Amino acid sequence: MNDQVHTLETSGRFGYAMSQAQRNKVLRNTYWLLALSLVPTVLGAWLGVATGITQSLSGGLGMIVFLAGAFGFIFAIEKTKNSAAGVPVLLGFTFFMGLMLSRLIAMVLGFKNGTDLVMTAFGGTAGVFFVMATLASVIKRDLSGMGKWLMVGAVVLMVGSLINVFVGSSAGMLAISVAAIGIFSAYMLYDLKQIIDGGETNYISATLALYLDIINVFQSLLALLGIFGGERE
Repeated sequence: MNDQVHTLETSGRFGYAMSQAQRNKVLRNTYWLLALSLVPTVLGAWLGVATGITQSLSGGLGMIVFLAGAFGFIFAIEKTKNSAAGVPVLLGFTFFMGLMLSRLIAMVLGFKNGTDLVMTAFGGTAGVFFVMATLASVIKRDLSGMGKWLMVGAVVLMVGSLINVFVGSSAGMLAISVAAIGIFSAYMLYDLKQIIDGGETNYISATLALYLDIINVFQSLLALLGIFGGERE
């Protein structure tokens, strides 16, 4: 999979000069790597739940550890995406994200119907991905203009999340979760369309973008299900 991880020059339709075969190859490799990336995520989440290693990472400390680790890994992935080291670094990141998710998962599993809620969130996320992948394959227009608006939305969402860490508002968490599902579902469509149209030519970068979309939708769905559907023992 690590062969020919490169970025092609752009021109032509929608500004991209990749052949259909090349686009299909990037999309195929992205799907394979995305599926593989879920394995370390599950392992990280299982380890975190089993050991409780992330239970002390609450409030500001948890946010600092998460942001430092996430941005550190993302920087490393971008630096290594054209080399054989890119895939292991990406998989290391997905393991880290599984660990960070384990605190929320453990909290939800504390409900009587916790396992059902986790599976529902997983199924809902898979459904969103299927819908967005289908839309990306049938929409013919260029969606690259969505990028700047989605970035603005993501930045506003991040600022709101940081504020809510210290405020601790349940209503704020609810609003942030709903907004995150909408924004990152749209990001899924945008990122998939970029691959299909040839705007993203590196499957490691493409996998990273889609993975972040998926993990944010899953986390937000799980938070909402925990708020509204959690049944106490």
